[in-house]
Amino acid sequence: MSYLPSILLAAAGLLALILVLIRTFGVLRRFRKASSMVTASVTDRTGLLKARTAGLRVALEQRRRPAPEQVELVTSKEGGH
Repeated sequence: MSYLPSILLAAAGLLALILVLIRTFGVLRRFRKASSMVTASVTDRTGLLKARTAGLRVALEQRRRPAPEQVELVTSKEGGH
C-alpha cells in the first residue's frame, strides 16, 4: 500500500491541472471576445475617418476647381446684371 499516496497525489495534481486549464480557457475566451469587440470598434472608427477625409478632399477639390456647370452659372449671372 505504499503506492496509494503517490496515486492520490497524482490524482490531486491532475484535478488541479484540469481546474487551472478550465479557468484559463474561460479567461482566454473573455479576452478574445473583448479583443474582437475592440478591433471591430477601431475598424469602424477608422472607416468613418477615411470617409470623412475623402469627403473633405472632394469638397476642397471642388472649391479649388469648380465644375464647368458652376462656372457657366456664375458667368451668366454676372453677364446678366
